[in-house]
Amino acid sequence: MLSLCHEKVDDYHGVKIPDPYWWLEDPDSEDTKAFVEEQNKLTMPFLEKCEVRAQFQQRLTELYNYPKYSCPYKRGQRYFYFHNEGLQNQDVLYVQDSLDSPASIFFDPNKLSEDGTVALKMGRLSEECEYFAYGLSSAGSDWVTVKFMKADDLTELPDVLERVKFSCLGWTHDAKGVFYNCYPLQDGKADGTETTSNLNQKLYYHVIGTSQSDDVLVAEFLDHPKWHSSVTVSDDGRYAVLSITEGCEPVNQLWYCDLQQLPNGISGLLPWVKLVETFEAQYSYVTNEGSVFTFRTNLDAPRYRVINIDLQEPAREKWSTLISQHDKDVLGFVQCVNQHHLLVNYVHDVKDILQLYELSTGKWIRDLPLDVGTVVGLSCKKKHSDFFYKFTSFTTPGIIYHFDLSEPNAEPTVFRQVEVKGVHASDYQTSQVFYPSKDGTKIPMFLVHARDIRKDGSHPIFLYGYGGFENSIQPYYNTANLLFVRHLGGILAVANIRGGGEYGQTWHKAGTLGNKQNCFDDFQSAAEYLIREDYTTPSRIAINGASNGGLLVAACVNQRPDLFGCAVAEVGVMDMLKFHKFTIGHAWTTDYGCADDPEQFKYLIKYSPLHNLPPAGSEGPPYPAMLMLTADHDDRVVPLHTLKYTATLQHSIGCRPGQKQPLMVRVDTRSGHGAGKPTTKAILEDTHIFSFIAQTLGLRWKE
Repeated sequence: MLSLCHEKVDDYHGVKIPDPYWWLEDPDSEDTKAFVEEQNKLTMPFLEKCEVRAQFQQRLTELYNYPKYSCPYKRGQRYFYFHNEGLQNQDVLYVQDSLDSPASIFFDPNKLSEDGTVALKMGRLSEECEYFAYGLSSAGSDWVTVKFMKADDLTELPDVLERVKFSCLGWTHDAKGVFYNCYPLQDGKADGTETTSNLNQKLYYHVIGTSQSDDVLVAEFLDHPKWHSSVTVSDDGRYAVLSITEGCEPVNQLWYCDLQQLPNGISGLLPWVKLVETFEAQYSYVTNEGSVFTFRTNLDAPRYRVINIDLQEPAREKWSTLISQHDKDVLGFVQCVNQHHLLVNYVHDVKDILQLYELSTGKWIRDLPLDVGTVVGLSCKKKHSDFFYKFTSFTTPGIIYHFDLSEPNAEPTVFRQVEVKGVHASDYQTSQVFYPSKDGTKIPMFLVHARDIRKDGSHPIFLYGYGGFENSIQPYYNTANLLFVRHLGGILAVANIRGGGEYGQTWHKAGTLGNKQNCFDDFQSAAEYLIREDYTTPSRIAINGASNGGLLVAACVNQRPDLFGCAVAEVGVMDMLKFHKFTIGHAWTTDYGCADDPEQFKYLIKYSPLHNLPPAGSEGPPYPAMLMLTADHDDRVVPLHTLKYTATLQHSIGCRPGQKQPLMVRVDTRSGHGAGKPTTKAILEDTHIFSFIAQTLGLRWKE
């Protein structure tokens, strides 16, 4: 297979770069299909025959089989929540008349496909619960089809919206229709297996009971094909607040329209008022009292603050701070509840804090009790006095709290707590350490392991990282990770490297563009710390990351193959010179830069995983065992990244006489970037990953 090297050389600003496996960029060519088939013929039997595979899969299935719940949320007079009995492929939406009345199924995505690959990607109930708008995606693609039903008797409506992707879904309070985004028709297919660039997204208003062809175009940006937009309808229903972004940087323009001032209703392009016309800061709508709007922003505040803007006096010098930026902690979400309170989340050294503030003054009222971990769910509405929040940690699957502010001296109560049979939090120890990176910056890292382990250099490590797009990796519950600790004697290590949002914008920017090498240094320094502190040795370290984290894993292996025993890169961005040409890749240039720019090309070529593999026939240290994962319907990070990287890796490293460890790729079918993945596929994928790690690191199953 790998002899299919078609000579092709690209010219980047006078630098000649060979691209021998460019033919793998066409997912429909017979050559690509044959390549994928041959790779899977090697990989799948290897994974299935791994020594711990059967035990891992059985135990993972047993421990995954626990009930999962979301926070209930109130619409009209009824409560809605998602629930999974344990092993259902997709979560089911339930409804109940009150919190203690019996619940019935409102919407079950499992009935939409045999294999669970049709997922509910988005769902919105209208303000007084007249209608339910819901978006379905198939086989893991980002493309969504929006449908509608009546919320009282579950009658399906004939309305269907197609070509929807990266969309908002905002009901006007009169329940006459929804704002949504869609793309113009493109040549060729649009099922998630294509690589066509996504450009010229538009904003429409769909009136219930009409055809999509009659939808009202309310905003378009003909001179800016890369812009995305999203509408939030204000709490009082009067305003449409429009946020416009151009990439993944946390900055947006801010426009609004007073829906009460439209003599003919929503009937054409809206008369938008441009409150902010630049991309210099982010503004997220929190609530409004009449014309005074409250926003969370990073304007002059890399750790974020809360400001008020009066639409009647919109000049910037009239803007006021409601809650100032914290000295160290990052302001996470801000939500309005009980008419005049703000629920405010801060992130302190990667751990969540939850507080109550007064909306009118911005004064702190009280802290809410929270263990060491993460708030992963919140449901509240300005007009309701009560709210729910869900807490999780590395060893706690989920505790949902309920708090009713209308009761005097009220305290949060545990509304629902899930126990997993066979998993006891007391068996595990979670700690946080701070280690120095190459430039001396202190990087936080969580460690989860059995209690009272000895530091004798013997422990296998599962080291996970991401480091991009201001995403913070906070404590999260993962059954497979706990199995690695419990039954493979391992240590879970989660490194909060730069590029994430753990300490706000400054931390994020320290791992983007020309600073991207900091991410790789931080991750390699995590491995060096674990070796130096006598937890482990290089041959017992497995590293893992997905998407931007897949790029992280591959870049670190290229730079330090001697530092790791195994590397698992999932759906990684591997070709840093061409990523912007496919699907939504152009949006990532805010984090990565773009090879079309001569200055940015200089640093991209230095770390691009595909372009930093040693040339075939060269000598060097062996590479660790490597498993790459991708999927045929991944239209976020298209499979060509992983396929081209794997072909080059096998050709350059696989042919070395000293390379004993496998270099493999697993290509899943009817699967995408990750969102909406059915439970059966998720369990099998985790089983294969940890079986590969155990096999290549030489780990035995421990009861």
